[in-house]
Amino acid sequence: MLRYTINRIIVALPVLFGVIAVTFFLVRLIPGDPCTAQLGEKATKQVCDAFMAAKGLDKPIIVQFGVYLGDILRGDFGTSIRLARPVTQLIAERLPVTVELGVSALLVAMAVGIPMGIIAALRRNSAIDVATMVGSNIGVSMPVFWLGLMLAYVFALVLKGTPFQLPPSGRLSSGVNSVPFYLVWGWEVNLKSGFGQILQFFGNLYLFNSLITFQWEVFGDALRHLILPAVALGTIPMAIIARMTRSAMLEVLGRDYVRTARAKGLSDIAVTMRHAFRNALLPVVTIVGLQLGTIFGGAVLTETIFNFAGVGRILYDAITTRDYPIIQGFTLAIAIGYVIVNLMVDLSYGWLDPRIRY
Repeated sequence: MLRYTINRIIVALPVLFGVIAVTFFLVRLIPGDPCTAQLGEKATKQVCDAFMAAKGLDKPIIVQFGVYLGDILRGDFGTSIRLARPVTQLIAERLPVTVELGVSALLVAMAVGIPMGIIAALRRNSAIDVATMVGSNIGVSMPVFWLGLMLAYVFALVLKGTPFQLPPSGRLSSGVNSVPFYLVWGWEVNLKSGFGQILQFFGNLYLFNSLITFQWEVFGDALRHLILPAVALGTIPMAIIARMTRSAMLEVLGRDYVRTARAKGLSDIAVTMRHAFRNALLPVVTIVGLQLGTIFGGAVLTETIFNFAGVGRILYDAITTRDYPIIQGFTLAIAIGYVIVNLMVDLSYGWLDPRIRY
């Protein structure tokens, strides 16, 4: 298993290099330049030349790329042109918002989609099966921005004053503050250091932070604020997971070992979960890993609708102002997360089907 893991990590390295190279060169193909985007059209050539020289953007692009690679290997993602702050600090502040939203949406998609797919397969061609597939088609076709607005309207306005009312925006209510775990535990942390920024990242995961520090008011409030955006963002992945689960289960339920298990007198639950579902997990796990990209892509719109200060907004502002370090840094951070998830999916294959390890 160790050799299999090392091989998958080695395969992932060219992917990360490709992301770095493609992002670096593509952002420089966007019309305009950082000087004009930030100082305006009236900036003179002399001012722009001095601006570009100060930011190291006057050198040949190959030289810039070499310098950037060297910085990446040292863990330095550069400094924002517009905000004049290290990109790693901005990642530690903003990325946890998107990660928390994305993971919550994926959990919602899996918690609803997988049981729907199993039930639809067990009741093939029944009313439940038809309803599940119709619901899946609607879920796949429903735009995230429209669903998000409808959910906010219904649960924040129509159901206002009822126990089902949910907040339409933000991560926490006014007056509710999440204290990072390292402050609660009295740790002396330098937030400018690499280790300090890692701690800041986990401290900005409000659900995780409030759980380990027993801030139950913060946990409940953050969870209530997360329900609507997680449901809106998880609808499309949920529909896709349900359809894939149904297809995989239908293929497995017709196999000889499933019929043998039934002939041995095993209960329906044992046959379904121990013999059928586990062998149908490979394609389901694959599609769950692939949906992470869909979720991060939809998070940009979802964060805007529900006023979440995550990756989406800062990336939009960076693109409009040609803030190259932010675009490159956040894209690389998301790519690393995507590679890690896919690595975990690959490793799960070896656990689900031991033949793959050999």
